Amino acid sequence: MCQHVCCASMFVSEEDFDEHYFPTLKVCSKKNMAAKEKLEAVLNVALRVPSIMLLDVLYRWDVSSFFQQIQRSSLSNNPLFQYKYLALNMHYVGYILSVVLLTLPRQHLVQLYLYFLTALLLYAGHQISRDYVRSELEFAYEGPMYLEPLSMNRFTTALIGQLVVCTLCSCVMKTKQIWLFSAHMLPLLARLCLVPLETIVIINKFAMIFTGLEVLYFLGSNLLVPYNLAKSAYRELVQVVEVYGLLALGMSLWNQLVVPVLFMVFWLVLFALQIYSYFSTRDQPASRERLLFLFLTSIAECCSTPYSLLGLVFTVSFVALGVLTLCKFYLQGYRAFMNDPAMNRSLWKHFRAVSLCLFLLIFPAYMAYMICQFFHMDFWLLIIISSSILTSLQVLGTLFIYVLFMVEEFRKEPVENMDDVIYYVNGTYRLLEFLVALCVVAYGVSETIFGEWTVMGSMIIFIHSYYNVWLRAQLGWKSFLLRRDAVNKIKSLPLATKEQLEKHNDICAICYQDMKSAVITPCSHFFHAGCLKKWLYVQETCPLCHCHLKNSSQLPGLGTEPVPQPHARAEQNVALQEGTEPPAQECPRGTGMQDGSRDNNECTASRSDSQEGTCEPKECPSCAKDGAVEVSPEEKQQE
Repeated sequence: MCQHVCCASMFVSEEDFDEHYFPTLKVCSKKNMAAKEKLEAVLNVALRVPSIMLLDVLYRWDVSSFFQQIQRSSLSNNPLFQYKYLALNMHYVGYILSVVLLTLPRQHLVQLYLYFLTALLLYAGHQISRDYVRSELEFAYEGPMYLEPLSMNRFTTALIGQLVVCTLCSCVMKTKQIWLFSAHMLPLLARLCLVPLETIVIINKFAMIFTGLEVLYFLGSNLLVPYNLAKSAYRELVQVVEVYGLLALGMSLWNQLVVPVLFMVFWLVLFALQIYSYFSTRDQPASRERLLFLFLTSIAECCSTPYSLLGLVFTVSFVALGVLTLCKFYLQGYRAFMNDPAMNRSLWKHFRAVSLCLFLLIFPAYMAYMICQFFHMDFWLLIIISSSILTSLQVLGTLFIYVLFMVEEFRKEPVENMDDVIYYVNGTYRLLEFLVALCVVAYGVSETIFGEWTVMGSMIIFIHSYYNVWLRAQLGWKSFLLRRDAVNKIKSLPLATKEQLEKHNDICAICYQDMKSAVITPCSHFFHAGCLKKWLYVQETCPLCHCHLKNSSQLPGLGTEPVPQPHARAEQNVALQEGTEPPAQECPRGTGMQDGSRDNNECTASRSDSQEGTCEPKECPSCAKDGAVEVSPEEKQQE
């Protein structure tokens, strides 16, 4: 077997050899790689959270206000006031260090945290040594330790603690020189050698100084590392901007820092700390109303800085994504996560959709009511309440339209004015949305003028005014103009008579339904008025031949019947044979879907560019054909 394996390894590659003879090892390596990638992703987020928390703390702490309070208080002679400018400079340095810590690459960030962990371990070793020396001074026993059980227990405990500290430091720093971290063991060795207690105190101080000198030497030897790292980072940034642009750099940093997940974790940590601080200071259990008040208050407290507010935004977005996924699962089951276009139109599906809409109708209204009951109204709460009201209004409009469609379904025939009813319903709740947004802006402006002005509040008012007031007004006005133009065009078109409908004997090419009434386009096509109105919302051309449709009031002599031109084909034939341009001809009347292709082929140049409702050469490229045009027998007789 071994000989077979050795011979096979001479003729196959290492990867194929491992895959053939060690498939289990390959699967295990893939699992290990996946676990490693997940661990790196978790560390990439977890190690950057402290930097955002530090930025949040620095934003909360106003240095100038702090020293002004010290100066105004009875502690005006406080020595801390002398370090005011130093504290200000350290405040700005803290901002810079926090930003650097936030943007460091993952490998350098891990290394920095390992150094910080080593410093904490050395401090723990110093604390263990100091506590041991103090305990020995308290008991004042200078004899051999093995003769005193308590002294032996203290020595053993301190020795084990120092060994653990030294081992962990050597593992973290990846070095076998364990003596570099064993300076705090000198008091233990001195006690083992029966050195007097006063001398042990001096030895402990020497160990602490020696450890501090080691730390200073390490910092001095790596003093240029931040400069070199910043230099290389600047060089890479310049190269990326020159090659890919500033937008690509921003997207790369966004993906590497995992900004949404990072801020969401940061906000959840703040929220958990807020809840923990509340329960740690109370002994009695809180009631249900108190828990709701605590929940809302904690959320409000965790939104006092731009960083926490941004964290709440990303948290709400992830929660909304989770709720959306649950709603999809509730509506469609496992089909929501599969590429299956099949639709289940059972009664249970209708019940789930309607029940979900009812929940979205009731819950936002209930939440707005509870907020008004527990909190004093201000601009921020008004924004939340207005969003809840808008959600209820939108769901109410959706339910009303659903009821209209169900009524139409049970009638087994389309309602002619259904489009108008739906437009009025949508227009009503959109008008209510606009009025609610306008009230929010008016309240915010009044609060800013007569109350306390803040930069954040002014920015929110400006954004709210632009997106929820100005853009809504523009969208509504544009929709109104489009509908008005479509209605005017439909009114300007002639209605088909009963004889014309019987002669046409076709269905509407838009809705595929029989036509009891219809309008006739300038290109002589028949459509339902409501169907053509919906089409004109999108584009102002005929759905069949794509001729431009305009008001018939601008077309002189346009009636229900086009003017016959019996010699049009003959004149066109002669003109094509002579090489001259044929006279202009209007689009002949079509017969709906069945004759749609023939209508497109027969559509020729318009009478003039200024006339409306006819086809132009660019719009009907198939009109101009090479060669002679086929002449009917009746036209030959007329010739």
